[in-house]
Amino acid sequence: MNRDPSCIFCRIVAGEIPSRKAYEDDELLAFHDIAPWAPVHVLVIPKEHVASFYDVTEGHTPMLGRIMALAPRLMRENGVTGGFRTLVNTGPDGRQEVPHLHVHVMGGPRPWAKG
Repeated sequence: MNRDPSCIFCRIVAGEIPSRKAYEDDELLAFHDIAPWAPVHVLVIPKEHVASFYDVTEGHTPMLGRIMALAPRLMRENGVTGGFRTLVNTGPDGRQEVPHLHVHVMGGPRPWAKG
């Protein structure tokens, strides 16, 4: 599996940095954001290092589909019933802060602190 030892999300996947996990399997990890924008704010990442959405290829299609299918499950499991938002920031102009593909899944009662 491709891993970047300087990437904070790769280090979370490796267990070097703790996280509050919401889901994990062989391919994906979901964990609660440490600076949430909403009452429920989960990040879903591939365990393989993919730097950004720019780096996605057709070979990543099944993984991306699994991420999208996981989002509503995570929201239901965390008590979100009134809807949620999914967001992928891509590159510096897209406000991506961590260079590892991640999908923000956010929900809960409004108003949110941000977003």
